[in-house]
Amino acid sequence: MGSPQVNYLNTLAILCAAYLAIFLEAYVGVFRDWVGAQIDLTPALMVYCGLSSGLVTISLTAFCAGLWLDTLSANPLGISIMPQFLVGLAVYWTRDLVLRDQPYARVVLGMAGSAAAPLLTVLFLLGGGYNPVIGWGSLWQWLVLTVSGGVLTPVCFWLFDRLNGAFAYSRTSETTFRPDREIKRGRA
Repeated sequence: MGSPQVNYLNTLAILCAAYLAIFLEAYVGVFRDWVGAQIDLTPALMVYCGLSSGLVTISLTAFCAGLWLDTLSANPLGISIMPQFLVGLAVYWTRDLVLRDQPYARVVLGMAGSAAAPLLTVLFLLGGGYNPVIGWGSLWQWLVLTVSGGVLTPVCFWLFDRLNGAFAYSRTSETTFRPDREIKRGRA
């Protein structure tokens, strides 16, 4: 089995969406002020990458999104790359077992990815000798991240499926019959 070809338009669209999502997360604080927690769309994008793209797109998205996240947060630069990559890689390895077109599977994978990414980031921070601020409020923030990631993952699939339908080449299915063939019925 060969490796899937890289769809450059899809990769560019994912990177643009990641950049826009991270910018909006940092700039728009209405939801953060109202709920008391910041939502994060990057794990949902990594779930989409894991189910719909190859390792090149997963790696590039994890690298860029991780760096963009860290430049706008108090995290050390580069600490978010590996958790994002591991989320995308875990989904990529198990994508043959997942019913990609089922909304329930998308929500569950989005929740799992959105729960795993911040947890892995905290573990990497602790392993790196940093002292992140962890308390009971962190549990609320983690819960909001998990639920919002589960809700936003089907939105990512819907958006990128629409973009791919509008801009990507769609293959037609081949039939077993030639178009110039005539079928005669009855006795001849």
